[in-house]
Amino acid sequence: MTSDEIKHEDAEPAASSSSPERSSEQTEDEMHICSRCGKSFPHQSHLQTHQCIHIKGKPYQCSECEKCFNDRSSLIKHLRIHTGEKPYQCSECGKCFTQKGHITKHLQIHTQEKPYNCSLCGKNFNYLCNLQRHQRTHTGERPFQCSQCKKRFSEKDGLIRHQRIHTGEKPYECLECGKSFTERGSLLKHQRIHTGAKPFECSYCEMSFTQRCNLQQHERIHTGDKPFYCLECGKSFNRETALQVHQCSHTGEKPYHCPECGKNFSDQSNLRQHRRIHSGEKPYICSHCGKGFTQHCHLQVHQRIHTGERPFPCPQCGKSFTQQCHLQRHQRIHMGEDASELIVWEDLYSGMSPPGTPGPSESCD
Repeated sequence: MTSDEIKHEDAEPAASSSSPERSSEQTEDEMHICSRCGKSFPHQSHLQTHQCIHIKGKPYQCSECEKCFNDRSSLIKHLRIHTGEKPYQCSECGKCFTQKGHITKHLQIHTQEKPYNCSLCGKNFNYLCNLQRHQRTHTGERPFQCSQCKKRFSEKDGLIRHQRIHTGEKPYECLECGKSFTERGSLLKHQRIHTGAKPFECSYCEMSFTQRCNLQQHERIHTGDKPFYCLECGKSFNRETALQVHQCSHTGEKPYHCPECGKNFSDQSNLRQHRRIHSGEKPYICSHCGKGFTQHCHLQVHQRIHTGERPFPCPQCGKSFTQQCHLQRHQRIHMGEDASELIVWEDLYSGMSPPGTPGPSESCD
């Protein structure tokens, strides 16, 4: 059965159906009653649609993919997937849609209409589902529960993402290296390792970053903002993770345990980096020479060999360095310290690490 045939069949009962005035005046004898449950309907076609609830199976089948439906209108909508038909066109921008409900929602973009109002705070929304989601911030309702651990969520998407912890599902796969992720956002961040894209630019200097959170952390270097305070000693930090690590110095806690060697760590990132010693994993690959590194910061330092970048200039003499620790060592010359070995090293081996200085595979304090 084609889409046109179905539309024609649909049109026939509609043509013979009574007007709204006549429907409202229908007597009990004129109503069509379901023999299964006693429910009554003004039109025979409505009764037939209703009776599908009682009949096992779905009588309307798609000839293309054999999917079945309870009612003819659902089949008609479905057939548009195969035909590509989009009969509802926006008069503002020309965009087409398969269903009338979709164009109604779309038109709110042009009209900027927000008909759904929150009775608690007065905020308006363009879709009912957005209002319902918002209202849960007032009520604290969490209607979506995990069947495995009984944890509850305010949004269905949150439950779906959470359930992947139990199932181990990682549906988002990187086409470059095959690594999989539980969330699309995590895949997009990962892909920047391969593409080298750094869309988040610092408004104070020329540095750019792969993630917005990294840019925000970096800009605090320029602003001096340290919004994270230790309640024990009042010390402040520009990163929340730095505060968490610091707090362990008061408690002595090292909650992150390496299952390979038993070593404990005060923060999770240090454990993650440490475990790469055991696994040999080097996830950060240089796009110029293919060399791998266990940490992203080591890759950044290494890439300066290829780019020639020296982002740490000496304020005294203007000489630039690839790493901050190299600059700090150099500044001892200006401070009058005994740095004869360093002067010789700078003259002979400029661009390499001085004796006793961490290289790209190590961390500078």
